[in-house]
Amino acid sequence: MGGSAMTQDYPRDMTGYGQHPPHPEWPHRARVALQFVINFEEGGENNILHGDHGSEAFLSEIVGAQSIPAMRHANMESIYEYGSRTGYWRLYRIFTERQIPVTVFAVAMALKRNQEVVESMHRASWEIASHGYRWIDYQHFSEKEEREHLEQAIEVHQQATGEKPRGFYLGRSSPNTHRITAEQSNFVYSADSYADELPYWINDFSQPLLIVPYTLDANDMRFATAQGFNSGDQFFSYLKDSFDVLYEEGEKSPKMMSIGLHCRLVGRPGRAAALIRFLDYVLKKDRVWYATRLEIAEHWRHRFPAQAIAQLSRGTNIGSNTNE
Repeated sequence: MGGSAMTQDYPRDMTGYGQHPPHPEWPHRARVALQFVINFEEGGENNILHGDHGSEAFLSEIVGAQSIPAMRHANMESIYEYGSRTGYWRLYRIFTERQIPVTVFAVAMALKRNQEVVESMHRASWEIASHGYRWIDYQHFSEKEEREHLEQAIEVHQQATGEKPRGFYLGRSSPNTHRITAEQSNFVYSADSYADELPYWINDFSQPLLIVPYTLDANDMRFATAQGFNSGDQFFSYLKDSFDVLYEEGEKSPKMMSIGLHCRLVGRPGRAAALIRFLDYVLKKDRVWYATRLEIAEHWRHRFPAQAIAQLSRGTNIGSNTNE
């Protein structure tokens, strides 16, 4: 059931599960494990108020924005503020009214600035995973600095939510991210990979690291990138087509489908309408498992424990530098 093609000379796995992926045996004979992520980043982005060198420039309505050195960017700040003030609550209503579980990728600095949001996540029984201490790029951080930020993220997350995070997704990661994540005993999984449609193990570190891959294609971030979605209809069509293919294949070979959302992006009403259409479409289908990432990780650990099924181990210790 798959194996690693990694060598010391080339530490990447280009083979994965190959043409015979393992059958995940999702609960209720589900054809697809459908997983929604809400990224909560507002209040943790680049800002001189946070000690940064300049303003934020990524994932906003201002496509192609540039960081303004040593100054605040009033428009950018207000776009991010919309996410936590308004967009989050629209998404909260959409998902709680349909009783669909959610995993939140929560930036620790953002969590500590909005206790009302944290309380609502608890009321909805959503999984609150760590999205790092800051919503910044860690590619050029030293290993020591990145480790310190991760430890701070865990501490602040626990203060804000009452418990340590069990899932982790940094997003703008470094070549050291997987190794640093594996050192933390509280993490059940990492989502810092886009390499598969099923979870997989990495056994390169002191402890096995379970990867529950994430997505950059079925993701509203493409509303804010070149050659991305420019209308809700495009977003809906892409999500629907992705789901339909996986649902058909799932009769014989079930997979998982991740969908990434941002409060300041799909939280806007013109985009939220497309999300609502997609949710109402998939809710008419049977044999769909709506799960948190933690539930998927725990299922995989039970079905394919790292120690018992070493041949499922694969992957690399090189983290992705792609963003949300």
